[in-house]
Amino acid sequence: MAERISHTRLGDGQTLPPPRQQSGFLLALRQSFFNGWVSSIITLALLTMLAMTLPGLWSWAISDAIWSTQDSSVCRAASGACWAVIGEKHRVILFGTYPYDEHWRGALVVALVTGLAVLSAIPRFWSSALFVFWGLTTVLVTILMFGGVFGLPYVGTNKWGGLPLTMIVFMTSVVLGLPLAVVLALGRRSHMPVIRAVCVGIIEVVRGLPLISVLFMMIIILPLFLPTDLTIDKLLRALIGMVIFFAAYAAEVVRGGLQAIPTGQYDAAKALGLSYWPAMIKIILPQALRIVIPALMNDIIRAFKNTTFVSIIGIFDVLGATKASMRDVDWVRYSTEAYIFVALLFFVYCFAMSRYSQFIEKRLDSERER
Repeated sequence: MAERISHTRLGDGQTLPPPRQQSGFLLALRQSFFNGWVSSIITLALLTMLAMTLPGLWSWAISDAIWSTQDSSVCRAASGACWAVIGEKHRVILFGTYPYDEHWRGALVVALVTGLAVLSAIPRFWSSALFVFWGLTTVLVTILMFGGVFGLPYVGTNKWGGLPLTMIVFMTSVVLGLPLAVVLALGRRSHMPVIRAVCVGIIEVVRGLPLISVLFMMIIILPLFLPTDLTIDKLLRALIGMVIFFAAYAAEVVRGGLQAIPTGQYDAAKALGLSYWPAMIKIILPQALRIVIPALMNDIIRAFKNTTFVSIIGIFDVLGATKASMRDVDWVRYSTEAYIFVALLFFVYCFAMSRYSQFIEKRLDSERER
């Protein structure tokens, strides 16, 4: 094959060099923000809006803000934000009504759960030992939150709150809800009519209700059907509702992954002599879950944000604790700053999970190409 022509020959024998390859930051900038007259107009309009709003925002949030004070009158005299409210109320925001002297236990719970989650996200630590660590961490978190042993004062769930409670609700929803979602997805595809009808009923009924309705049913209606001498802890009832709600939505995601598996994979499993459950666990489910990682991660992130709904039923998660802290008449006018702090807290966790999802997708794609 002839070599690739790198010059353009003119009629008089002269040649022109090849066209210069456009690349770099300026090309990416033009393609992203000025790729056509519509894109250029939108970009210029947004730049104009930023130019009009950023100076005032900078003045309010940074230059004229009060960063540290224990006297709310200092904030009232200032023209900027009062970030000192976070320093003044951070204990209530982060730990809610948990006993003040025992806040170290809540901080340790957050550190344990977050640290183990980060450790579990590193591929080199992926092994069966992680299940053991998660089991031990669950026991340790239970001991720390409840107390009553090893000289720790007992603290009932009615006093739990803040970020530790948010982490507990989130991890419980995902860790228990994901296996339940797989069972519901498999049940919906079952050939047994009774099992299929039950799974379809659970999924469609729960998906047809808003989360707050599910929580109210668990808190108010469920006790009406229980014997008078049987009481279930309020937090436990809320956790059951959160698990079922997450499982119903995740089940449809998992079912989509199961439907995307070619029938040849099922035939191959039968050819190997595998029964239903070994075939599902070893062949079908790993492929299905790999396909639905992006959608499943969306549900996981939504489950973290859905933890704020428990504040409506009187459980003081980090958002409910923030509302409670803003009842102080001296600091109530600075609730905006407190809610911005909570929003940033949620953003850090959700953004980290989103980036990790992208990392897993790229890793699985690279392994598939090998």
